[in-house]
Amino acid sequence: LNMAPAPKRAKTASAAASTADANVSQMRGLIPPGVVKEQLPVGDELAKNVVKWRKEVAAILNGDDDRLICVVGPCSVHDVDASSEYAQKLKALADRHKNELLVVMRVYFEKPRTTIGWKGLINDPDLDGSWDINKGLQRARGFLKTVGEMGLPVGTEFLDTISPQYT
Repeated sequence: LNMAPAPKRAKTASAAASTADANVSQMRGLIPPGVVKEQLPVGDELAKNVVKWRKEVAAILNGDDDRLICVVGPCSVHDVDASSEYAQKLKALADRHKNELLVVMRVYFEKPRTTIGWKGLINDPDLDGSWDINKGLQRARGFLKTVGEMGLPVGTEFLDTISPQYT
């Protein structure tokens, strides 16, 4: 799979060409979702837990389960190591209060209200302006998998219509 940057377009003098992609400095292809899923597969146990957690959320929302849902977590994940440590601590609390609460870790990878500055882990995983979205997609899926394998449900919001294909 060749993920090298696409060659820059030749400059033309036409008026239409001068307005096309005026704010685009380069384009790079996205790694296909199937490749990311092959690299970071979800095992049977995690898949079963995801289904179970979704059913638990539905039961609570429908009033069939008396527990409360607590969505807890950072504004956005930028440091997966620190966020993994947070998840471990949250998992211990979730286990302690499992009869009263369904604790769901908030895991956001994009910053919807940020108009300038860092746009989130998916868009800029190294926090350096490199915009390595392929690395960001892989890191995001890997983090979701890690937290899920801890036994902690996650809740996220994808702002880009392509991102959910990678989870």
